[in-house]
Amino acid sequence: MRLDVVTIFPEYLEPLNVSLVGKARARGQLDVQVHDLRAWTYDRHNTVDDTPYGGGPGMVMKTDPWGEALDSVLAEGYERGAGAPTLIVPTPSGRPFTQELAVELSERPWLIFTPARYEGIDRRVIDEYATRMPVHEVSIGDYVLAGGEAAVLVITEAVARLLPGVLGNAESHRDDSFAPGAMASLLEGPVYTKPPEWRGRGIPDVLLSGHHGKIARWRRDEALRRTTANRPDLIERCDPKAFDKKDREMLSILGWMPDPEGEPFGRFWRRTEGVEE
Repeated sequence: MRLDVVTIFPEYLEPLNVSLVGKARARGQLDVQVHDLRAWTYDRHNTVDDTPYGGGPGMVMKTDPWGEALDSVLAEGYERGAGAPTLIVPTPSGRPFTQELAVELSERPWLIFTPARYEGIDRRVIDEYATRMPVHEVSIGDYVLAGGEAAVLVITEAVARLLPGVLGNAESHRDDSFAPGAMASLLEGPVYTKPPEWRGRGIPDVLLSGHHGKIARWRRDEALRRTTANRPDLIERCDPKAFDKKDREMLSILGWMPDPEGEPFGRFWRRTEGVEE
């Protein structure tokens, strides 16, 4: 995969040289190029922003530097044989970044990121490049950052770990929170390692039983327990077909039941009295 980032703070992307992403770069699994947007400015102050039309506070990033930067990045990538590009625009007004989207992006050959500052990039830039390639405006959460570079780091790490050969164990992400399949709408439960006792605290006996079926069931139950406690919204919007008989029994113990008035039947879950103490 090729990954380009255009930013006014290239030094912010230094973490891409460490951990799994850094190792993937060193092995040639991930080709990361970071570009300074100010290289495409021509005034003495290297200006990349201007006041917004219509008035209001803040500044807006200008069209010309972004247009020239993206044209240059595209030309260089095509010259080096990069595949079809996808533009990623980190913005709090974008679609939520999810594990499902991370999986989708991990299958793309070339991602180009445009982390903005100030009030964002002139909309015409996004509209222009949307005629040339797929564009994803992506939000990593319901909050506003000083700039999009942190979001680039989040998205890159989530995507890069899904690339073949990046993780030491290819099965490592199978049971992650939100992983496609059985964990698609659940949070991963607690995990333990040696020693078996620490400061008077042990670990659940089932994890020492060697009974793989019971261990799998315990992990599933703990995932349900954590999800209902921390993210009940995931349970409420989950397709009821995702829950088997044992799941429904645990949800009942935890104080949940199918809503007979939900559409379609049972899709939404609601809390009941008698929640497990």
